[in-house]
Amino acid sequence: MRVPGFAWSDVFSFDDYGALLQLVSNSVIAAAALGIVGGLIGVFIMQRDMAFAVHGVSELSFAGAAAALLFGGSVVVGSLLGAVAAALIIGALGSRARDRNSVVGVLMPFGLGLGILFLSLYEGRSANRFSLLTGQIVSVSNPDLGWLIVISSVVFLGLLLIWNPLRFDSLDPQSAEARGVPTRGVSILFMLLLGLIVAVAVHIIGALLVMALLVTPAAAAMRVSHGPLAVPLLSALFGLVSAVGGILLAIAGTLPVSPYITTISFAIWGVCRLISWRRDRALRSVEEADVDRPVPAAA
Repeated sequence: MRVPGFAWSDVFSFDDYGALLQLVSNSVIAAAALGIVGGLIGVFIMQRDMAFAVHGVSELSFAGAAAALLFGGSVVVGSLLGAVAAALIIGALGSRARDRNSVVGVLMPFGLGLGILFLSLYEGRSANRFSLLTGQIVSVSNPDLGWLIVISSVVFLGLLLIWNPLRFDSLDPQSAEARGVPTRGVSILFMLLLGLIVAVAVHIIGALLVMALLVTPAAAAMRVSHGPLAVPLLSALFGLVSAVGGILLAIAGTLPVSPYITTISFAIWGVCRLISWRRDRALRSVEEADVDRPVPAAA
């Protein structure tokens, strides 16, 4: 059945694709940086069971960006301040998972409410308001690109510096604390890095869908590998493909960038999930065959 008024040309049109690609070159670079760094930090988000916290930080980042839009400031700086404030609050008050979830549950509606209030008072272009929620592929100017690259680089270097103690604390916090790892400081520093990269993600993909680049790639990587090196590398690769691939498809259509990024990210996760299922099924078959195999009689 054909949907009235719908045509694939409304979704994809590769006319003047080269010129459009040059127009969004800044966004492609920013998305590549976000995909790689977001994939790396996503591994620790999954290990520390903090997917819910990502959404909470994004809501405060959205509120900060909306406030900057209303008062004529830099959207990047506004989203950065909101995300860092939320990350530090969650890191300081939510040391345990139950406490963290309750803090996030309080911050999410507060941040979303503030953001909606600021956007309702904003009298500028409606596209600017919409882009804070769903992303905007042509909104990365040269100054913004500089900010985004610097922030992504800081997060990347910060992760490298605390990688071993952070990994130890993420996998076995009790043993890490017993071995003298400053778990409280590591947790707060990680939340600070998370806040920085969430601010970048909000600017590219929007506040509602940041988990598509900060959670889904890592979740996909963990379905097909358990190696300490393979998982972060796969997660960074999946994030890069999702972010850049989404933008390359979005400039050929009329839809916002976020549906393309989330679809690619979900498709990667689905394939990894299928691979994991088939592998586990094959292992179970081998184990069952070994159990059913008769034991040879003693001589």
